[in-house]
Amino acid sequence: MSAEANGPEGIRAATGDGTLARLAAERATGALHGRVGALYLADGAIVHAESPAVPDVGWRLTAGGRLSPECWDEAVEEGGPDYRAGTFLVEHGRLSRGELELCHLSALFDAAYFVLSPLDATQRAPERFLSQARHWFGPVRPVPVPLLQREMRRRRSLLERAWPWPEVDAAPVVPVAGPGPHARGPGPTCGRRAVLEAADGVRTPLQIARALGRSAFATLLDVRRLAAAGLVRTPQAGAAPARAPLRSATAAPEISLLYRIRDALEAL
Repeated sequence: MSAEANGPEGIRAATGDGTLARLAAERATGALHGRVGALYLADGAIVHAESPAVPDVGWRLTAGGRLSPECWDEAVEEGGPDYRAGTFLVEHGRLSRGELELCHLSALFDAAYFVLSPLDATQRAPERFLSQARHWFGPVRPVPVPLLQREMRRRRSLLERAWPWPEVDAAPVVPVAGPGPHARGPGPTCGRRAVLEAADGVRTPLQIARALGRSAFATLLDVRRLAAAGLVRTPQAGAAPARAPLRSATAAPEISLLYRIRDALEAL
């Protein structure tokens, strides 16, 4: 199901770092499109994000076993035409409101990261805005643009501090036998162990995320940390960069993020 737009006249150029801030200031409604997905706004706030590079809400819910594919298809078919597929799931008892918000926000931040930070350097940031376009899933919990931008900066910083060699982001994840000479920190956590077990030398981090039905960004971060521990190969990399060891996180990246999202939204 496609988004609704008001024709070619609703398309205007939208490039530069200040695009989202300008759209927020204008309280714009529509879709900001790029090569790797789109951000949907309503009254200047982000209400949805989608990217073919990452698992969407439906994939997360069905791959994780929370919903059957039939339940998801019903929500799309019955609620999608009225732009309220998410609300349909709650009204018909398929999900609680809290479950819907957490899953949707996690998917939104995940997709937004890859829309705004393409892995392929040849892909540009979002470049056109379709005024009045809406997404069939419907609004769940709008995210203010400043909050989205802060989260994007935080994610970029996390990746850089974990392992500042971006070659691993788009390359097949190739395990190595035992910790390498530059290993640092403790052994892999449960989440990283699952990523390592899914690494077959062919799948990329995003393909592993889809196979596991989990956050694409959390998987990307796990791969960088596995590279830092010497457990996966870094393509075209020489010696390890001279960086101080990182303290291990006290919570899984995705769970920690969801708590941060909840606290920030409750403070609005």
